[in-house]
Amino acid sequence: MTAQFKQNQQTHGAALLVRIKPRTSALVRFTIDGRPATAHIGDTILTALLLNQAHVRDFEFGGSQRAGFCLMGACQDCWVRLRSGPRVRACTALIEETMAICTEGRAV
Repeated sequence: MTAQFKQNQQTHGAALLVRIKPRTSALVRFTIDGRPATAHIGDTILTALLLNQAHVRDFEFGGSQRAGFCLMGACQDCWVRLRSGPRVRACTALIEETMAICTEGRAV
């Protein structure tokens, strides 16, 4: 386990992704199920989610969680709902300032 991975776990808890090289772009503030989070301009929603937690969304057909599958917009694994209503593919949509992402509860 690298020092960078240990530092990421201390900072982000059980995040699934770890940035190996720090980014210098501006931070974007958003929420995940009401919890504040940050990412960088240019990050996809999927990257932003997995840098802040260990899953993309809850699986609508059971108690498990999904973390994305194809990572290129071909499957249905990374759909999330925005609090404003629309569903988006987390692997192809870019994170935006003040975006409110819903990963729990009802089917996305």
